[in-house]
Amino acid sequence: MSVADSLRRFVRRHFGFSRTETNGFAFLLILLLALLATPALLRPALPRYNPAADRRQLEQVAAELTAARPAEATRRRYPARRPAYVRVARIPLTPFDPNAVDETGWQARGLPRFLAKRLVKYRDVIGGFKAKEQLRKAYGLDDTTYQRLAPYLRLPEQLPPGEKKQYASRYPDRKGQPFADVGSAAPGKFPRKPRHLQPFDLNAADTTQLMQIRGIGRRLSARVVEYRERLGGFITVDQAAEIYSLRDAPDLVDSLRKYTFVPAGYQPQPLNVNEGEFEEICQHPYLGKRLARVVVAYRQQHGRFRQPTDLRQIRVLDDATYQKLLPYLRF
Repeated sequence: MSVADSLRRFVRRHFGFSRTETNGFAFLLILLLALLATPALLRPALPRYNPAADRRQLEQVAAELTAARPAEATRRRYPARRPAYVRVARIPLTPFDPNAVDETGWQARGLPRFLAKRLVKYRDVIGGFKAKEQLRKAYGLDDTTYQRLAPYLRLPEQLPPGEKKQYASRYPDRKGQPFADVGSAAPGKFPRKPRHLQPFDLNAADTTQLMQIRGIGRRLSARVVEYRERLGGFITVDQAAEIYSLRDAPDLVDSLRKYTFVPAGYQPQPLNVNEGEFEEICQHPYLGKRLARVVVAYRQQHGRFRQPTDLRQIRVLDDATYQKLLPYLRF
């Protein structure tokens, strides 16, 4: 018995096929195997890829692009480095006219490069040096250097009286003062803070009194007063650190501790948790909208709060917030 006959009998016995169905099944199986093997038999043999030719072509194209790019574009993209600073040789001091000396000449007489450039620009602005006192007022020229140069300057010591007054009004003496005094520039606009400030009551202070503390301006003082009104009064000065603008400013909080106080036995404004509406009690900084909504709902379901510990039944009220609320609760 051949293998095909054994397979045909196994199929007929196992699947219950007739002789015709078994022959058809065998034919379909042979056809399926042939279809699976056909792509492998018909696929052409692919040549092995050699990248050498493509590499040579790419190198040729790159060389042509490099040759076609103008040298000017390359210089614009990669500018030449600035020439290194050249040290100017010193020369012995002899009488000279400062109006005829350029930047290099000042450097040759011992001045640094930045100061030599500044003197040349200063001379051009004032229309030339007419007296030694004009050069003495130049910003950055120290007295030692001026005393060394003064005997060799071919200029009078001082300007004529009329011209001196005109020069002083146009070019005030700012020697050693690179920036103008802000307090003198706008008198009255930004009043000076008092140096010796006496401590005052934080709960009774207005914005004007709070602005006397250094570092506290109009906006910050208004925020302190607004937070105090929402809170019902400060129990301690340390509560000022809870204000948003003072959370990251420990130096300002220290200034408030230094110049303000809360009287002993001070009683803050009570928080009416039994009668207050949601819009009222949600303004308190220690409650907010979330806790106020829960307090009102709990009060409607279980009745009035009779003692502070009744609030502990509210699970979302943590211990830290409860301890801060205690001084403001009245029943």
